[in-house]
Amino acid sequence: MFFRIFLMLVLLCSASVTFAAGDATAGRLKAETCMGCHAVTGYFNVYPTYHVPKLGGQSAGYIESALKAYRSGTRTHGPMQANASDLSDEDIADIAAFMANHK
Repeated sequence: MFFRIFLMLVLLCSASVTFAAGDATAGRLKAETCMGCHAVTGYFNVYPTYHVPKLGGQSAGYIESALKAYRSGTRTHGPMQANASDLSDEDIADIAAFMANHK
């Protein structure tokens, strides 16, 4: 009995939540729209005026969680919500993988 409980605890403790590993090659094509703003050095949106962050080299996990938050509406920004609204989890993982490896 002790062995079963021990084994179950080991298995539960070894489980972890991870982001899906995206395909950076597929993400390159899926991120073309993103690159129009996020790959332009020093880019500022015209109205309302704000600095558009460069995402190349950013953590894939951060990009993935941000895109999912825009998609769900928990993170608000009109253009980002519109761009993320139709992305699948696979699309998001692929885009995140590409952006994380793009300098």
